[in-house]
Amino acid sequence: MVIKPQDIFICLKLVSLGREAWTYQQLSQSLFMSASEINAGVRRAVRARLAGPGRDGANPRPSLIALHEFLIHGVKYAFPPDRGALTQGVPTAHAAEPLAGIAGVNPGDEPPPVWPHPHGPVRGYAFSPLYRSVPQAALADPTLHQLLALVDAIRDERSRVANQAARELAARLR
Repeated sequence: MVIKPQDIFICLKLVSLGREAWTYQQLSQSLFMSASEINAGVRRAVRARLAGPGRDGANPRPSLIALHEFLIHGVKYAFPPDRGALTQGVPTAHAAEPLAGIAGVNPGDEPPPVWPHPHGPVRGYAFSPLYRSVPQAALADPTLHQLLALVDAIRDERSRVANQAARELAARLR
């Protein structure tokens, strides 16, 4: 069993849902993935102990302690980002909320990191998302967008705000 980056994407969506009930079909639509990809991702996340069985036979839920530990200490090694040329896209890492606007985070002479997307609101350097549909899902769910941006700030070895992102992520996973 090998965990895949989309498994983290799925777990973060489950975090954004909170205690809300979900179905594989709903996740499929909101993450722009097939239901079979969602099912396989949830199974891998459970096997890796990043998620656990829900109560009374409900669908699995993220294991917040294990997920936090992996996101802080493992995701940057398991899924390092690729950088590319200037492109139109959706801001991420320090260019997106909740890190955007922190003093000294994004100097004006450097383009921001973006997930490439033709309808993205910002021009910046390409920063590979965990999964190809991340930009679409993030545009549709601001809470998910913030979680993914925090994870990207941790994934980015050049990040000057990784510690701030880790603290913010920890607060959101409680």
